[in-house]
Formats: sequence, structure tokens, C-alpha cells
Amino acid sequence: QVQLIESGGGLVKTGDSLRLSCVGFGRSFEGYNMAWFRQAPGKEREYLGDVSGNGRHIYYNDSVKDRFTIFRDMSKNAIYVEMNDLKPEDTALYSCAAGGYGDNWNVYNWWGQGTQVTVSS
Repeated sequence: QVQLIESGGGLVKTGDSLRLSCVGFGRSFEGYNMAWFRQAPGKEREYLGDVSGNGRHIYYNDSVKDRFTIFRDMSKNAIYVEMNDLKPEDTALYSCAAGGYGDNWNVYNWWGQGTQVTVSS
């Protein structure tokens, strides 16, 4: 069974930093792009960024590129997002995905269940 499992979410304060992890199980994701998305209540799913299948190319949503860093560890079959200077508007369910590319969530084949991030003011 192929799974993506996220971790690292929680309740933090404005200005805090947080690192989310997403580890793949059941298959290797080498050769497949992996991505992060988030969805806040009542809002559409938002693309944060993705990393190419070889881990060498990283793409960001302009809205987060100054505060978020996305990277992969190919040896761990994992993708991470380092989030700095968090704001209440970053509160959302953060999910990783694999097997697609770019900002269209519809094209990704595999999804994790998500990890909740809540930023208090």
C-alpha cells in the first residue's frame, strides 16, 4: 500500500517557525515530483511548491517563497517544508502529494492525510 504520511504540525504563535515532514511508504518516489499544498477552512486548496523527481529543481508559489523552504531527502523518500515567520493566515491543513507537477492539485496521484498547522495571534 502506497502511503504519504505527514508530521510536524501543531499550534504555534505568530512569528514562530515549523518544519513539516512527509515520508513515502510502499514505493519509491524517485523520479516523481513531490509537492506541498494547504487548505484553510472555507478556502480552496493552495499550492505551496514542488520538487522535481531528481530533487534538483524546486518551484514555489510566490506567496510563500520568502518564508517557506521546500526540499527533499531522496534517501528517506521524503519531502519537507520549513516555514518561518508564521502568521495566523498560514493556519491550514498541510498536505503533501506526489506523482504530479506544478500547481494543479488534480494531476497528483498520491496524497497524504495532512497535518494541521494553527498559528495563534
